Amino acid sequence: MPLATFKDLCIDANDAARLAEFWGTMLGLTVEHQAGGDAVLRGATPVETIWVNTVPEPKTVKHRAHLDVGARSLDRIVALGATVVLPAEESGLHWTVCQDPEGGEFCVFHREEAPAEPAARLEELVINTASSESSRALASWWAEVLGGRSTDDGRGFWWVEDIPGLPFESFDIVPVPEPKAVKNRIHWDVTSDDLSALLAGGASVLAERTDTTPWTVCADPEGNEFCVFPPR
Repeated sequence: MPLATFKDLCIDANDAARLAEFWGTMLGLTVEHQAGGDAVLRGATPVETIWVNTVPEPKTVKHRAHLDVGARSLDRIVALGATVVLPAEESGLHWTVCQDPEGGEFCVFHREEAPAEPAARLEELVINTASSESSRALASWWAEVLGGRSTDDGRGFWWVEDIPGLPFESFDIVPVPEPKAVKNRIHWDVTSDDLSALLAGGASVLAERTDTTPWTVCADPEGNEFCVFPPR
């Protein structure tokens, strides 16, 4: 039995309106601007929701959690405001590394079969970790929490797929040399009616829920932030 259910994604921004327009237009989501300056992107189902939240701190390091998208045309994405950092043809990899208008990294995979609209489709959430072993351990942890299946194919990293209700394909846990240094600018929300079981399983509380913030800010065993909401 899963301990939690995926709820939605959240992206930190210094200019939430601008970043919401970029991601919303690229992914074909409806952009709603909030009175307080935040924004929310909505799709056909609630789990496609992406909150774009204003934060005071600027981006200072490479995203430790980033999004991968699939697209027929990289030119469309650049025209919306993305910057190409490392083209696939230069790296020899299957993806082009880009930055959004606030410098947030994301990867674009060329998909010839992708529809013309919207410009891109969300495919994966990538979470960095320290090693292949920690990739295996963290994938196993999130698979148990969300009721998915952790797997690998011998390339040195693990991912979690078959997560019930997930609006994209997988959580990919990929080793990188640099350690986690600051709060992630992309995090995810879950719902759970058993926060104590999450904590017993290895999560930690970063901020308790309050009357005005009805969620508990937690971290997974690697320190990646996520918010826990009570069931709807």
